[in-house]
This record gives sequence, structure tokens and C-alpha cells, in this order.
Amino acid sequence: MNEAIFFDTLRQGLWIAVRIAAPMLTVALIAGVAVGLFQALTSVQEMTLTFVPKLLAIVIVFWVSMSMMTRTLVDFFTGRIVPLIAGL
Repeated sequence: MNEAIFFDTLRQGLWIAVRIAAPMLTVALIAGVAVGLFQALTSVQEMTLTFVPKLLAIVIVFWVSMSMMTRTLVDFFTGRIVPLIAGL
């Protein structure tokens, strides 16, 4: 395997990692900003108030997007990694 194939596979793998993580990170960011704004407006400084809504939002988004994540990873492995391993 030459280095062009290696770096192209690495680039594609990193891009897939970004695509898989983006929905959860976006929801965590939105939930964090919303909870922070709520805390600033009401002066409620409860630590569980920042943790629990973000955790619930991330778990819900993970559950909803699990099929997309699995399909993306399986397509990457069957289309890119397995042929490299098999030497095709």
C-alpha cells in the first residue's frame, strides 16, 4: 500500500468520525447554551441542572441516529478497509 492510499483512507476515516459525532456534539452544545441561559436568567446554580439535560439530549440523539452511524461505519469498512486488508 502506498502512502497516497493510506492518507486518503485516513482522511476519509476522520471525515466519517466528524459526521458521526456532529449530531451529538451539536445537541450537547445547544442544550448547554439553553441550560446556561436558563441558569443565568433565574440565578439557579445547580450542578445537576447542567449535567442531566445534556446527558438526556445526547442519549436521545444517539438512539435516534444509531442506524445512520452504523450504516456509515459498515459502508466505510466494507467499501474501504476490508478491500485493503484483503489486498483487492
